[in-house]
Amino acid sequence: MSEPKTPTPTPAGDTYKGWVFKWTNYIKGYQRRWFVLSNGLLSYYRTQAEMGHTCRGTINLATATITVDDACNFVISNGGAQTYHLKASCEVERQRWITALELAKAKAARMQAESDDSGDDFSPSSPPAAPGQGGGSQNSEVQSALRTLGSKVEDLSTCNDLISKHGSALQRSLSELDSLRLTGEAGDKIRQVTERATLFRITSNAMINACRDFLALAQAHSKRWQKALQAEREQRVRLEETLEQLAKQHNHLERAFRGAAQVNASADNKSAVGPGKSEASDEDDDNEFFDAMEEAPEFITVPADPQFHKRSSSNISGFNSEMCPDDQSLNEEPLAMNQESPSLELVPLKKRRTRIPDKPNYSLNLWSIMKNCIGKELSKIPMPVNFNEPISMLQRLSEDLEYYELLDKAAKCQSSLEQMCYVAAFSVSSYSTTVHRTGKPFNPLLGETYELDRQRECGYRSLCEQVSHHPPAAAHHAISDRGWTLRQEITVASKFRGKYLSIMPLGTIHASFEKSNNHYTWKKVTTTVHNIIVGKLWIDQSGEIDVVNHTTGDRCHLKFAPYSYFSRDIARKVTGVVMDKDGKAHYVLSGTWDEKMEFSRVMQSSRGGENGTEGKQKTVYQTLKARELWRRNPLPEGTETMYYFTALALTLNELEEGVAPTDSRRRPDQRLMEDGRWDEANAEKQRLEEKQRSARREREREAASQRTSSQSEEAVDDDSHTDPSLKSALHDNYQALWFERCEDQITGEQVHIYKGGYWEEKERGCWEGLPDIF
Repeated sequence: MSEPKTPTPTPAGDTYKGWVFKWTNYIKGYQRRWFVLSNGLLSYYRTQAEMGHTCRGTINLATATITVDDACNFVISNGGAQTYHLKASCEVERQRWITALELAKAKAARMQAESDDSGDDFSPSSPPAAPGQGGGSQNSEVQSALRTLGSKVEDLSTCNDLISKHGSALQRSLSELDSLRLTGEAGDKIRQVTERATLFRITSNAMINACRDFLALAQAHSKRWQKALQAEREQRVRLEETLEQLAKQHNHLERAFRGAAQVNASADNKSAVGPGKSEASDEDDDNEFFDAMEEAPEFITVPADPQFHKRSSSNISGFNSEMCPDDQSLNEEPLAMNQESPSLELVPLKKRRTRIPDKPNYSLNLWSIMKNCIGKELSKIPMPVNFNEPISMLQRLSEDLEYYELLDKAAKCQSSLEQMCYVAAFSVSSYSTTVHRTGKPFNPLLGETYELDRQRECGYRSLCEQVSHHPPAAAHHAISDRGWTLRQEITVASKFRGKYLSIMPLGTIHASFEKSNNHYTWKKVTTTVHNIIVGKLWIDQSGEIDVVNHTTGDRCHLKFAPYSYFSRDIARKVTGVVMDKDGKAHYVLSGTWDEKMEFSRVMQSSRGGENGTEGKQKTVYQTLKARELWRRNPLPEGTETMYYFTALALTLNELEEGVAPTDSRRRPDQRLMEDGRWDEANAEKQRLEEKQRSARREREREAASQRTSSQSEEAVDDDSHTDPSLKSALHDNYQALWFERCEDQITGEQVHIYKGGYWEEKERGCWEGLPDIF
C-alpha cells in the first residue's frame, strides 16, 4: 500500500494533517511522524493508527512561536517547555504547513481573547454538540446551578437584613438597660452581651459579602467553562469521525485482501478437487487466517472434500502437494486411541470446598504506598496484599494441571503426531485461568513448598518448591499413574513500561510419556498486564511456542496473536501446525487461549495462494472438518467475588493434614488475607520477609566463615566471572530441600530436578530437618 500523501491546504480552523519529519535525538535523528492540526492544537503520532488511542505530544498554537530555519525546516515552540524541530519533504510542503499553522495560530489567539472576556455571553452561533453528547442538557444544568446559587444568596441576604434589624433592636434594648445605670455585676453582663451582639452582626455581614463574591466568580467563570467544554466536545467528535474513517478504510482493505485470497485459493481448489467442488463463500471466516492491518498469517486453510481420500493421486495433479502416507485412516473421527480396557473411575475420597471468603472492598491508596517507599531499598519495600490474590506462586504454578486429562489422553495415543496435538493443547490450556486473574500471587519464601496430591482422585501428584530467592525460581515436578511426568523450573523476568507490565517466564517445561518414551519441551509466552496506571486491568498473552518432541523430531509451532484494537479477528487467538521431522504438516490447530482449541487433519498442502509479507508465498492447507480438542471448564458461581478462581484454584489453599510444615497452606499472611483480615496480613507479611532476610544474612555469615584461604577465594572469584551462580553460592550456601541442581540432558540448562523423598517422608509423617520459615 502506498504511503498517504500530505493533504492539500485547507481553510483555517479545519483539520490539517500529514507526515512530517520530527527531530528526536542525536542517535535516531529525524523520524517520520503523523501530525494533526485541529482546533488550534498541533498533535503528533507515530502512525495514523495511533490517533485512536495514543497521542505522543500536543502543543497549543495560541501561545507558540513559528520560525523558519531554511528551505524545508521550521521550529514550533511555546516558550521553552515544548519545542518541535520539524522538516518537510520539500519547500512547497513546508510552506503549506507554515500557512496552515499561522492561520490556526491567529484563530486560536482570537478565540482565547474572546474566552478571556468574562463579560461575553456564551456564543449562540457555536456549533451544537454532537448527538448523544448532551451539550444542551449540560448547559441547562450549569444555568440551573447558577440560579440555585443566586436564590440561596438572596435567602442569605434576607436573613442578613433580619439579623441587622433584630440586632439593632437588641442593641437599643441593651442601651436602654445600660441607661438605667445598673452597677456591679449586672452592668458588666450587659456590656458583654452588647459586644457579642456587635461581633455577631459583623460576622454575618462578612459571610453575606463572601457569598456574593462567590456567586459573581461562578457567573464569570461559567462562560469560560462552557466554551472549554464545547471545544472539548467538538474535539471528541472529530476524533470519533477520524476513527470511524480509519475503521472504514481498514474494512475496505480487508475485503480487497480477502477477495484476492479467495480468487487464488478457489482457483487452486478447483484444480485440486475438480469442477464439482463449489467455491468458498466470502463469509466463511472459519476457514480463513488473514488480518489485513496486522502481521500476515503464515498459512491459509481451506476445507477439503470429505471423500478426498477415495480419489487417486492422478486426479489431483493440478495441486503441487504430497499425499499423506496413511491416507486410508484419514477420516473425520476423533484422534485414535489405544483399545485398552477402560479404567474404573476413582471416586474422590474427600469433598473439596467450593467457596472461599468474598474479597473485601478495600480501596487502594497509591500515595500511602509511595510515600513509604521514599529512601528505602527496592528489596525492602513492603508491597501490601491489596495487589495479591490469596494463593502463592507455587500454587499458581500447580494450576497448570487444571486440564491434566489432556496428558492422560496423550499417554494413550498410538501416534506421536496425535500425541503432539494433545500436548500442544495442554500448553495452551494453562493460560485459560489467567484471563480475569489480575491479582498477583504471593512471592514464595525460600524453602517454601506446595504439594497437590490428587493421586486417588485424578491419578497424579505434584510438588513445587521455591529453590532460589535471588533471582526467584520455583521448581515443579508432577507424576501420574497414567503414564506421564511433567517438570519445570520457572524464573520470572518483568519489564514495567508505564502503561503496561510485561511478565516473561524463563525456563523450559518438560513432559515425558512412559509408554512411547516421547519427551516434549516448550516454553511459556509473555504475559502483559495493561492499564497499570489508569483504567481497568486486563491480561493478554502474546508470543510463539515451539513444542518439540526430542524423541521423534516432531514439532508444533503455536502463535499467540496479541490483542489489536483494529483487528476484526477473534481476540486471544492461537494458531499452530503439527509437523513431522521432515517438515510435513499433519494437523492444523486453531482456537483461543481462554476458551477452546480445535484440530483439523491436513489432507494436502501447497505453496501458493497470495504472497505474504516480504513477498513470501504462504502455505495453503486443505483440511478436514475441525474437531474440538480442548474446552475451558466453566467458572464457579460467584467467582467474581472470589478473585475469579477456578474450581481447582478454590481448593488449592484448603487446609489439609499431613502436609509439610513449609507448605503454602500454612503461610499465615496468606491465610489472613483469604479470611479478609488484610491489615493483619500486611503486618504478618512484613514479619515473614524480615525473618527471611535475617536467615539469608546468617547463611552468608556461615558461608564466609567456611572460606579458609585467600587462594580459594581468588579461584572462586575467577570462576564467578563466567558463572554467576558460583558468585551467589559464595555468599549463600543454601541447598534446596527436595530438588537438586544439575545439567538437563535434553536442553543443557542448569536446572533443579526432583531427587525424591518427599512423598516417603509424608507417609512416615516425619518432617525432620525442615527450616522454620513461617
